[in-house]
Amino acid sequence: MIDLRDVTVSYPLPDGNKREVFEHLTLSLKQGEMAYLIGPTGSGKTTLMRLIYMDLFPDEGVVRVGEYRSDMIEPKDIPYLRRSLGVVFQDFQLLPDRSVFDNVAFALYATGKSGAAVKNRVMQVLGRVGLQHKWKRYPHEISGGEQQRVSIARAIANEPWILLADEPTGNLDPRVADEIQKLLISLHRQGMTLLISTHDYRLVKKFPARTLALMKGQIVDVDAETIGEVARKNRRR
Repeated sequence: MIDLRDVTVSYPLPDGNKREVFEHLTLSLKQGEMAYLIGPTGSGKTTLMRLIYMDLFPDEGVVRVGEYRSDMIEPKDIPYLRRSLGVVFQDFQLLPDRSVFDNVAFALYATGKSGAAVKNRVMQVLGRVGLQHKWKRYPHEISGGEQQRVSIARAIANEPWILLADEPTGNLDPRVADEIQKLLISLHRQGMTLLISTHDYRLVKKFPARTLALMKGQIVDVDAETIGEVARKNRRR
């Protein structure tokens, strides 16, 4: 489903040198799997997400998502790859001048859908996230947790088989964060492959799943009992 092999990514520095984010990194996620990606700010969590939806390409190595490969994909095929992915961001990224309905519908219009098919699908996914009754509201009229639910509805509107959540609870208080986490897990249980990046170790321990830690440009499988030690090691870097 998702496979990164021997991936190296670096960024140029003002002095002409490079900062390596990943060096010969390898990762594999199976269809229907759920995993956390943990690590402090700046460890490369968002970079890894961008590699998966091919907003960024590796300096070396190959990223494979389903039938698509980073070393072979044509620019015209990238939108088709992204239709099979749903992405949820920390800052929601909703359009402030559009209603809840129109924010979700936007994802469908972008793929050429129109008319009754759009209306039916939008109301269906709003129902799945518990917001069907607020379809006329605007982002500023609903809470942060509800805005994130709209973001999730938009992400699943095109029925993706992979859901990427990049710090989805980072701007939410613990109670609301738990609600969003339960919603994401419910979508996973309905068949979606789910990768959640987070620095909220409380959530990882409360809702355990496979946990991948970014450490020194590499990915290490860890368990809930060692998360505290991972955090201490990262702080000492």
